[in-house]
Amino acid sequence: MKVLWEKEITASEVVVSPRPVWKCRLCPMYGRRPGCPPHAPDWREAREWVRSFRKALIIKFGIDYDDFENEKRKTLSYLLKREEEFFKKGYMYALALFPGSCNLCDDCPFERGEPCKMPDKVRPSIDAIGIEISRLVRIDFHESALYGMIFID
Repeated sequence: MKVLWEKEITASEVVVSPRPVWKCRLCPMYGRRPGCPPHAPDWREAREWVRSFRKALIIKFGIDYDDFENEKRKTLSYLLKREEEFFKKGYMYALALFPGSCNLCDDCPFERGEPCKMPDKVRPSIDAIGIEISRLVRIDFHESALYGMIFID
């Protein structure tokens, strides 16, 4: 995993709609992970939440798709680390959003109907709460890349 770039944006640029959530319904992880719908906040609630912020950070990660699960896990860890850095700088409401479903655990107990082992680390995915990431960045599906976000202030 490599951070390709970080870009600060105004939160007012973020579009929240039901479209990404409907796309989530096609994913095999739908309903199986705690950061995915229907466990993630509803897109309407998320839209109101986004409006409470002034800025956000988009981070583009280059990953090796041959080692996808480990690369994604590094991406999620990086986002959580950056969220903590913002928190320590006084941004007490800083919150990261994951690129897709959570995979912090090799074996997710939540999938078996058991409690999550890391509920303090799970974050909703960008799509799960209805953020249209393609309105903020140009998605090239031929790239080995993931996008994360951190709402800051």
